Amino acid sequence: MTVFPVYNILVVPDASIYIKTETYQKVTGKAPVPDEKLVVLVAKEDLRREDFKEDSFYPIGLRAVITEVNANGFLMLRTSTRVNLDDVAVYSDHTIDLSLSRRPDIDDLDHEDAQRRLRAVKSAMIQFAEGFQWGQAARAFITQWNSIGEAAVVMSPWMVNTNAERYAVLAEDSLSRRTEMLEKLIYENLEMGKVNREAESAQEQDHQKIYRESAIRKQMEYLQRELDEMHPENVTDLRKLEIKIEESGMNETARKEADKVLSRLKHEGQGAESALLYDYLDFLAGLPWKKETARDISLDEAARILDEDHYGLRKVKERIIQQLAVMSLKKRQAGSILLFVGAPGTGKTSIGQSIARALQREYVRVSLGGVRDEADIRGHRRTYIGAMPGRILDGIQKCGVSNPVMVLDEVDKLYGSYNGDPASALLEVLDPEQNSTFTDHYLNVPFDLSDVLFICTANSLDSIPEPLLNRMEVIPFQGYTPIEKEQIARRHLLPKAMQAVGLAPEQLTVTDGALAAIIADYTREGGVRGLKKRLETLCRTEAVKLVRGESESLTVTEDNLRDVLDDHPLPHRLVPESARPGVVTGLAWTQAGGEILYIETMFTRGSGKLLITGQLGEVMKESAQIAVSLVKSLYPEQAELFEKNDLHIHVPDGATPKDGPSAGITLTTALASLLCGKSVDPHVGMTGEVSLRGGVNPIGGLPEKLMAAQRAGVRQVFIPAENEEDLRDVAEEVRATLSITPVHDVTEVLSALGLAPKKPSPRPRRAKNDARPVPLGV
Repeated sequence: MTVFPVYNILVVPDASIYIKTETYQKVTGKAPVPDEKLVVLVAKEDLRREDFKEDSFYPIGLRAVITEVNANGFLMLRTSTRVNLDDVAVYSDHTIDLSLSRRPDIDDLDHEDAQRRLRAVKSAMIQFAEGFQWGQAARAFITQWNSIGEAAVVMSPWMVNTNAERYAVLAEDSLSRRTEMLEKLIYENLEMGKVNREAESAQEQDHQKIYRESAIRKQMEYLQRELDEMHPENVTDLRKLEIKIEESGMNETARKEADKVLSRLKHEGQGAESALLYDYLDFLAGLPWKKETARDISLDEAARILDEDHYGLRKVKERIIQQLAVMSLKKRQAGSILLFVGAPGTGKTSIGQSIARALQREYVRVSLGGVRDEADIRGHRRTYIGAMPGRILDGIQKCGVSNPVMVLDEVDKLYGSYNGDPASALLEVLDPEQNSTFTDHYLNVPFDLSDVLFICTANSLDSIPEPLLNRMEVIPFQGYTPIEKEQIARRHLLPKAMQAVGLAPEQLTVTDGALAAIIADYTREGGVRGLKKRLETLCRTEAVKLVRGESESLTVTEDNLRDVLDDHPLPHRLVPESARPGVVTGLAWTQAGGEILYIETMFTRGSGKLLITGQLGEVMKESAQIAVSLVKSLYPEQAELFEKNDLHIHVPDGATPKDGPSAGITLTTALASLLCGKSVDPHVGMTGEVSLRGGVNPIGGLPEKLMAAQRAGVRQVFIPAENEEDLRDVAEEVRATLSITPVHDVTEVLSALGLAPKKPSPRPRRAKNDARPVPLGV
């Protein structure tokens, strides 16, 4: 006897079941043979032959015999009586051994009523089949059924009932109850079939309606275009806007919103809201929705353009070329968000224009200085009167392309207010993972910013929120040296200034000495903005003389420079020739570049108070307190001076706020000089943070500080040893002028300046045999 497990098939006694021959062979492991007796088992789940287990089957099965094996790949089983599975054994070769007992039915069926029900089921199934092409063939097949069980077994493949529900029919002992269950299954599935057929018919009608409507609309559009071409003077503004929307290429979400607003506009007519709706649609359709094709990037051409437009900035140009190389390899139109940080006038904004020119793309500049409202970035909601889009999308709409080079200028000058935080709104704009679906409040539909190459500029990192700063790669712009400024003036500033006022090259001559004097005496900055203004003043002066006929050309020299500029040289802080104890030259960094400062200390009669003046910040005050404690520990013999006198520490230029830890080494040296009564050469400068143990910690802004030291006449500079790597960023002319000494500890500085503290004399060692006095007990 063969065991044949089935799953999700309705089996009942006295019915014919059609099974695929291939399925039979996979489950039983052998080919079917006509008249072969077998037991049909109902599996609890879909099983492969190797997964058979004793508890894999329901406890009631069915005897059957193979009555037919046809050439179409099917075999027919004829079921007979139900059996109980008293014992099931599954062997290692996946064969199944059964211990069976007959399970009798309870014959409580009214056979006349059963025949009436069978006729009703046949009628319902014939009526259902008439709606299909195969209805006539099915009618002859249905009339041959002798029981509701046969009808249900034939319908089994199309039933939506579960395997457990199908087995429940086989497990029912009562014939009348089993007939009712089969009848219910048949009628339920017939109704489901009717519902599905009606739904498909309704769906088909809906589709036909949509197709018809689409065809009519296309025909209307074609006729409207014909009319517009015949009478272009009669095309209304609304029709022009409709054409603009159709040709914009906007995404599906934006098109739905545009169609909805356009429909409102048509119904609104000349109402109060029509102007607002028209402006919105005009802006929406005017955005560059279509993607621009990425162009090939020539690194050599890009490097040539950067060198042509900007002198110096070697490291900045190298990083830009790296960015362009990555974009070229990845076939992308955008890359990392670059943040250019440096003093005003160092070329941060203008280099963005050069990048756009090198990429042959549009240039957009968005000024963010002083922005306090989140709506300036994200736009206003259209419910407000006077609503406008944000500056980002406004700039893209005006440039007309989806891939401009956009410079976000002065991101360090964003300020939060009760209207929201614009810096937080920029997080989505500058995040490559989010800006592909940037949603402006005014637009209210997503717009793709992923092809925009964003470049940000700032003068300082202090006011930029950390989450925003993490999205950008910081590229510092160092201040220019006098030689670099002279080259920039000759190559760029002076020719542009002369062209701006209409001067020919032969009408104004500026000697090298005059140009050097302008840079040294009339400007005080890390950039070249002040130098540009001075050169423009020279050009305007010559323009006046030419118009009055006083001269045909002007030569500016060191001798007549002051008369031409009609201004006094700026008071530069230069190193004094004389020195006094307690005063030391330090170096500072400002947003305008580097500067030198002096730390002045003085003892006065008092009770050990510490007075700090010069508008110092909290960090610098803490550095002063650390310096006092450190000097006390280094000079214990003179420490009592701090207790018997008041100490006054002052940093000149009291109107200028000062802060930061980099003056620690200068404060310590100034106090040591005051305590020892020895003066420090003012041509020696220093910078570095000092710890309470005397270690010299690294600082920032070293290139700018060293430029300021050279400009002021400093000859030797002490710097933290950990900043030695930063010397690569310092101009060669600055390094050649200064003697730079890296130090690890403040005592190295004090020793080099002749202020080394005396080492305490060693305590005498006791001999090994010396007896230590022992106190006697009473």
